[in-house]
Amino acid sequence: MSDIKLTVKGIKEGKEEIEEAIIPAGTTFLELARKYQSHYVDDIVLAMHGNRLYELNKKIPCDGETTFITTRQSNGRRTYRRSVVLLMQKALVNLLPQDNSDIIVQHSLAQGYYCLLKASIVVVSDEFLNKLKDEMLRLCELDLPLEKYSVPTSEAKKIFHEEGLTDKERLMRYRSCSSTHIYNLDGFKDYFYGYMVPSTGYLKYFDLKKYDEGFMLLFPYEDTKKVAEFKPSHKLFQVQKNANAWSSLMKVSTVGALNDMVCSGEGTNLILMQEALMEQKIGALAQTIAKRRDTKFVMIAGPSSSGKTTFSYRLSTQLMACGLKPHPLSIDDYYIDRDKMPSEPDGTVDLESIKGIDVDQFNADMTRLLKGETVDMPSFNFKTGKREYRGKTMKLGSDDVLVIEGIHGLNEKMSYLIPNENKYKIYISALTQLAIDEHNPLSTTDGRLIRRIVRDARTRGSDAEETLGMWDSVRRGEENNIFPFQDGCDTMFNSALIYEMSVLKLYAYPLLMAIKPDSPQYAEAKRLKKLLDYFITLSPDAVNNTSLLREFIGGSTLNV
Repeated sequence: MSDIKLTVKGIKEGKEEIEEAIIPAGTTFLELARKYQSHYVDDIVLAMHGNRLYELNKKIPCDGETTFITTRQSNGRRTYRRSVVLLMQKALVNLLPQDNSDIIVQHSLAQGYYCLLKASIVVVSDEFLNKLKDEMLRLCELDLPLEKYSVPTSEAKKIFHEEGLTDKERLMRYRSCSSTHIYNLDGFKDYFYGYMVPSTGYLKYFDLKKYDEGFMLLFPYEDTKKVAEFKPSHKLFQVQKNANAWSSLMKVSTVGALNDMVCSGEGTNLILMQEALMEQKIGALAQTIAKRRDTKFVMIAGPSSSGKTTFSYRLSTQLMACGLKPHPLSIDDYYIDRDKMPSEPDGTVDLESIKGIDVDQFNADMTRLLKGETVDMPSFNFKTGKREYRGKTMKLGSDDVLVIEGIHGLNEKMSYLIPNENKYKIYISALTQLAIDEHNPLSTTDGRLIRRIVRDARTRGSDAEETLGMWDSVRRGEENNIFPFQDGCDTMFNSALIYEMSVLKLYAYPLLMAIKPDSPQYAEAKRLKKLLDYFITLSPDAVNNTSLLREFIGGSTLNV
């Protein structure tokens, strides 16, 4: 076999370098990574060849351009985390009888996963977690391989049945692929939805901490070789816990269970139940606000594609039912002129910085409204990039309340002159209660991303490639401007709909399919397509025209 010609993109002394290399055919990415690892601060865990991701154990297939993925990058972090989950499962099997070692990796929290042991006889104590951590570290020291092999899907079902992995067995009923990849760690077998590291020696950085009824499996973040400090949002956790409890009550905790309901003709009933619950929650929230007679400003904030706009309309309707007169207001109308906006390091306009908002004018206007004065309200013209005054005036009476929506709504700098007793702050996000299976929670970020892909294509003329290309920037904006202030809210509201991925698949899949293999976004599109493949499509016909989901798929009667 002939040698392989590579263009290797790497990092040396903090700077990108490009090196031409000729390597023997049959060389693995792992062998190549070992040659370049010393150039990197962070551990290399994957390789990108062309626009495709490869596990390091794979042989380099052909001539081309290779770059390395480290634990600092999102794909690398996901790879590291799911590998640690497998490590934890194996350690539990070593410590406990098989019938008592079953674990639920329920959802993400801070920089970790919240986990529950199924067996009620096992007490999650500090002593137990120390033993579990020690066993995990022992397995790391052994540097055991994470072996990947392919079996017919019918055989995979048998393996999962024998291992007691009933949720995976159920999911495999709907898998169209004839073969399935299994990972084997020292005799323990499982299926994971993404790439893994080559061996346990990569998995040294983690921690275990008792929390609520279970425990946290904690990971590094910015410092990839040091576990991030555990700073939980107790409010967020409680909202997530309540959502999980409801999904368990409905017996729809996993994708396989959701698919069962869709295929049995119960999909419509599930939609109706979920929408009824959503309306109930919004109505209860409106009643809470109405009882606080001093409230004149309802401040709503949340990350991208959380459904803020539809939520504000539906909340306004419920406030009217409580006898109040709500008025919608967007913080975006207080943007400064575009030519004065702050810029990102690459020179693009930073629309997510609070420095782009005329905070002083906003506070001046709100203060005057609170005093009962008539105020000339601004409107931002996104075409001209300028703030305009079009003769729209506002005066607040005794029953009037402003419903203000914008990403900076929870930042005290945004409303520094408004007394706290006059504000009611709401944080909204799509905190999915659905898991792929009991060991693989469905990422809330992925749920929001798929929502945004569908909405951007419908309302902004942006294709999926463009949306994926800007997602990292959006996420940085959320980390800086939204998440740090979420605990300052009065109420957290979960906008996730348990059925939504089954509906969104109908719209998102063709958009992702349109991304060509030579696109820089191809690997991410492929990952999202694989995720959607696990869902049976559900018709949107039963989704009511005021649903939060209509903000993304269209058909809303709320002008969103």
